[in-house]
Amino acid sequence: MSVRSPNSTEVKHPGAIIAVLGFCGIVTALMQTLVLPLVQSLPRLLGTSASNASWVITSTLLAGAVIVPISGRLGDMFGKRRMLVISLGVLSAGSVLCALTSSLVLMVAGRALQGAAMGAIPLGISIVRDELPKERVGSAVAAISATLGVGAAIGLPVSALIAQGGGWHMVFWASAALGIVALGLVLLLLPESSLRTPARFDALGALGLGIGLMALLLAITEGATWGWTSALTLGCLGASVVVLLGWAVIELRIAAPLADLRVTARPQVLFTNLASIMVGFSLFGMSLVFIQLLMAPHATGYGLAQSMLGAGLELAPAGIVMMLLAPVSALISARRGPKVTLMLGVLLMGAGFVAAFQLTAAVWQVTVVCMIIGAGIGIGFAAMPALILGAVPLTETAAANGLNSLMRSIGTSTSAAVMGTVLAHMTMKLGPVTLPSMGAFHAAFLISLAGAALAFLLAAAIPGRTRAALPSSLPDAETAHDGYAVPGHQPSRGA
Repeated sequence: MSVRSPNSTEVKHPGAIIAVLGFCGIVTALMQTLVLPLVQSLPRLLGTSASNASWVITSTLLAGAVIVPISGRLGDMFGKRRMLVISLGVLSAGSVLCALTSSLVLMVAGRALQGAAMGAIPLGISIVRDELPKERVGSAVAAISATLGVGAAIGLPVSALIAQGGGWHMVFWASAALGIVALGLVLLLLPESSLRTPARFDALGALGLGIGLMALLLAITEGATWGWTSALTLGCLGASVVVLLGWAVIELRIAAPLADLRVTARPQVLFTNLASIMVGFSLFGMSLVFIQLLMAPHATGYGLAQSMLGAGLELAPAGIVMMLLAPVSALISARRGPKVTLMLGVLLMGAGFVAAFQLTAAVWQVTVVCMIIGAGIGIGFAAMPALILGAVPLTETAAANGLNSLMRSIGTSTSAAVMGTVLAHMTMKLGPVTLPSMGAFHAAFLISLAGAALAFLLAAAIPGRTRAALPSSLPDAETAHDGYAVPGHQPSRGA
């Protein structure tokens, strides 16, 4: 059942809505890579060990993974704009906390608050579907989805530039300012979506999902530090399996679950979500691996001796390519279907990692390789929401997109753990310094290529040219090429 929000208004400026939501997506995605240029300096800056300092990154990934599906469900129930405002407010508060402290504990807490805003992207996608004219939705969804990659890519040069010019705390003051600007734009220009799903919030489901995901991602992100066969790592993995299985049983039995697992189990949704894990894996792998290769000294035999700022700027074109190709992705989806678009994106990713085995001898080669990979990620990310939106009821769009974003977060968390382990264990000595060997980078490329191959197989398994299952309460839902519901279909908004 849907009801009209009392402050719902007629949409007169869809371009402004797309621009605001795209900006919000970039700001929240920036949080993932904001501190990567500072990784080597964090132990010194925070007065702690490298292992403890890694929590500055891990806390953001964990918080994002846990909160994304919860904020999506709350958005469906209480208003997507309202949840977007809360997300941006939390991001700004977390940024201010980080800017004011040099304490590890407070820094980790602030970074967790920044990660909690990651629900902004799926919320934005759902607002677009609810509010915009049908003919604008496809390209808008593609553009907003691509901001996850764009924000992550431009976070490197932006944070490097600010850190070199104004000190590392200034990075967080800048992110706080961006969060406040985004919050103001939402309040001024964005209407509240009138589509609601009245129900009791599944607090037990949220708690179970949070505990299960935290246990899983703790094992993934800290396994290299704790030891993959240690009691702590295996205990977290075991607890995750038990809790998530129990959570699934409960979700299937209650009337208003946090996540409708029957919808999630539809092949179109299931295989899209699994492919999302692998694409997210490649995105973070690109950000983590290539910047280290660029910054390594010439004495390694492979390094390009770039500064922190230089390396970030040389990776920035990948983010620009992601954004420029979002409309292209929407066009391909309109003509061939989002399944074909996703498969094309994954193929480009794979081609980029194949090229990486030969094209790392010069800065321009690394930039070109990253642009190819970025093109694939941008096209793939932009296709995923169309696949999800075409297979779920209109009343569950935010929750379903939240789960899809969760899959990407699991991919990035897994990538951080796997790539970090490879680069830390395949090393060479350069005087007193230990650095990754070229073999480590080749191993990382090979792992990423295998991930792209698996993503392609999963995308190929997505059902094509079959009518999407939609609830009987929406008999007028239109369908388009490749059997997915047009992501711009406007639901009735009766009082």
